[in-house]
Amino acid sequence: MANAAWMVASDHRGHGVERRFAEYVIDQARERGYLGMQFNVVATNTGAIALWESLGFEIVGTVPDAFRHSSAGLVPIHVMYRKL
Repeated sequence: MANAAWMVASDHRGHGVERRFAEYVIDQARERGYLGMQFNVVATNTGAIALWESLGFEIVGTVPDAFRHSSAGLVPIHVMYRKL
């Protein structure tokens, strides 16, 4: 569980799948004794950023030109963290 990446199919977005999965991941990490969680989120993914922020994560750093976006070219990623 040290590294998690996922994407929800477009026809299933907006139904709470992302939130339920994120809450599950947080709960599982807490149950296993993790003290904090960190995710790298592509800066153009405003939906994911909003989701993680709503779950108590904050942007603690930004890495420039860390992701090659198919239409936007090189974009930053945000390092998002929260204590558990």
